[in-house]
Amino acid sequence: MQVIDDGRCFICGKDNPIGLKAEFVTDPHQRRAETRVRIPEVFQGWQGVTHGGIISALLDEICAQACMASGLQIVTSELRLRYREPVPTESEITVIGQVMGERRRLVDVKGWVELDGRVMAEAEVTMFRVG
Repeated sequence: MQVIDDGRCFICGKDNPIGLKAEFVTDPHQRRAETRVRIPEVFQGWQGVTHGGIISALLDEICAQACMASGLQIVTSELRLRYREPVPTESEITVIGQVMGERRRLVDVKGWVELDGRVMAEAEVTMFRVG
C-alpha cells in the first residue's frame, strides 16, 4: 500500500477549501508533533460546541504527524478517545501527539487537545506501518 498526500486532507490540506489547514511543528528526536488551530463555528455539534468528530479527526492527524516526523509511513489502525470537556467553537486549541513506542509494524501514539492549559480530550492511537 502506498499513501499519497494530494493536498486535500481535511485537517492539513492546503488544497481543501473547507479544511482546517493546520500547520505542524514537529520534533523528530522527541517523536512529537504539535499544532494550534481555531475551530470555526461551522464545525459545531451542539450550539457553541465543537463536534466530537472534528476533535477525533484532529487527534488522529496529530498522531499521524508525530509518526511521520520520525520517518514512519503509517495509517491508523485503532483510535481510543476520551472526551474530558466540551471544546468551544472559535477557541484556539493546541493539539499534541507523541510516539510512545513500536512493536513490529504497530506504533503506539498518544494525542491530546489542550485549551488554556486544560486537557479537553485525549487519545491512544495504534498506527500501522506501511511500505
